[in-house]
Amino acid sequence: MSSVVNDTKIPNNVDLSSDKRLQRALEEWQPNFINWWMEMGPEGYQADDVYLRTATSVDHEGWAHFDYVKMPEYRWGIFLTEPVKDRTVGFGDEFGKPVWQQVPGEHRNTLRRLIVTQGDTEPASVEQQRLLGQTTPSLYDLRNLFQVNVEEGRHLWAMVYLLHSYFGRDGREEAEGLLERRSGNPDKPRILTTFNEPCEDWLSFFMFTYFTDRDGKYQLLALAESAFDPLARTTRFMLTEEAHHMFVGETGVLRVVQRACELTKLDPNGDARAQGGIDLGTLQKYMNFWFSSSLGLFGGEVSSNAASFFASGLKGRAKEDQYEDHLALTGTMNIPHFKDGRIIDESVPLRMAMNEVLRDDYVIDCQRGVDKWNRAIKEAGVDVELTLPNRRFNRGVGLYAGQHFDPQGNPITAAEWSARQGDWLPTEADRAYVKSLMTRPVYEPGKMAHWIAPPKQGIKGRPVDFEYVRHTV
Repeated sequence: MSSVVNDTKIPNNVDLSSDKRLQRALEEWQPNFINWWMEMGPEGYQADDVYLRTATSVDHEGWAHFDYVKMPEYRWGIFLTEPVKDRTVGFGDEFGKPVWQQVPGEHRNTLRRLIVTQGDTEPASVEQQRLLGQTTPSLYDLRNLFQVNVEEGRHLWAMVYLLHSYFGRDGREEAEGLLERRSGNPDKPRILTTFNEPCEDWLSFFMFTYFTDRDGKYQLLALAESAFDPLARTTRFMLTEEAHHMFVGETGVLRVVQRACELTKLDPNGDARAQGGIDLGTLQKYMNFWFSSSLGLFGGEVSSNAASFFASGLKGRAKEDQYEDHLALTGTMNIPHFKDGRIIDESVPLRMAMNEVLRDDYVIDCQRGVDKWNRAIKEAGVDVELTLPNRRFNRGVGLYAGQHFDPQGNPITAAEWSARQGDWLPTEADRAYVKSLMTRPVYEPGKMAHWIAPPKQGIKGRPVDFEYVRHTV
């Protein structure tokens, strides 16, 4: 493991200078990345000084530096966690064998696809969020948006490094493709449906960073167990940065909830909208949409691909050490199937249910934040409870795709779905209303838009009214 080098064109701790061919290839890719960033990154703020953290090492005691930086000058780098001495494969048919430092030929195509799919999500989210700065509720939130964006850019670099280092010409071509696809583009869309969904308002952004980035957390946790050690070490460090993204989502939704409660109590009829805020009913609809969309990112409930990934050591369960049986050859899992108009539990071999194992952990983690939001509602004295919809609701992938269920998971007819979906998911009118609250950005330090409460504290010991973005209007 080399020491961190930050005085080169590409900051890294992988001894990049020792491989001149790789270094040249990445330095040639770098201008294309900057061109993509200028075209598809945050619009209208590229010349502004932003108070950002920049990764400078993998030391948990001081891995990042905070200071003002212009986003195009951000030091995107390549960082892998320290190698674990004598690390062995922790699961599947390769259990107990030494991990791989190179890509086994028989797994080359599958590993490349896993890396490309993960890498494709990173620039996609930047593209989805590129116009949000123009309606920012505060400088604090604007800075958090940009922090998320630049780190998604660094996560793209993390995957591109693997593609260039271990997959030859195919990897270089895939790296170029990551800059050519565009979120929502009908001709060249991003690989996964959720990353083609529009994210045009801040409520969607907070939901995205809570629910969709949380899916990213569990995908990274599963890849961090991989027998391909460079992938495992890469994703472990990505998790360090990802934690802030989910914090932005969790606290962002909490602040919308708190303000919704304040405005609900101010109105004689308990109508937060009449007071110019986001009502909790609309917030519930947005939860339903982004949670159900993010559930699909785990894949099908019963999956031969997931079984193959686990068997071969490519992708494991989150925090594999918590399990006793690392082979999963004899275990089963009951998974509800919808047959003949009824929900029936069917026993599935555990390896075939690995997507569902990961999704179970995700749902439990999501509920923790919902519980926190509900405590705030209760403390405010408002008689509303937010709930996660059943995982069968509004699914486009897996056993329940093409079927219709209400938020409690009960099967309903297509006609009932058509009549009721506006009660459960954001309508065009709901989206238009939410966007109408966000027509003007708030640039005065410490000030907040009317529809959101202030945060409890600022970033890295700075006060809430700190000038997190020096924006010239």
